Amino acid sequence: MHYLYILKSLKDHKLYIGYTVSIVARLKKHNEGKVLSTKCRRPLVVVYCEVYRTETEARDREKKLKQFGKVYAQLIRRIKRSIDSAV
Repeated sequence: MHYLYILKSLKDHKLYIGYTVSIVARLKKHNEGKVLSTKCRRPLVVVYCEVYRTETEARDREKKLKQFGKVYAQLIRRIKRSIDSAV
């Protein structure tokens, strides 16, 4: 399985989107500072995940979310509302 994931920085509260085959291993790399784009934003937690059968599907979804600001913005608003209501 392949995963699209969104991480939230507990340092600056910004979100990061990516894809992987192992969320646990990837989150560990992010939190160990081995991912340049999130190194200064640690610690991070997973706040959202989608599952895909192929890497291509997960990668395409990531691209669409990053390229189509409106779709990404709607998803981010939904995630933030969910986080806020859980606290």
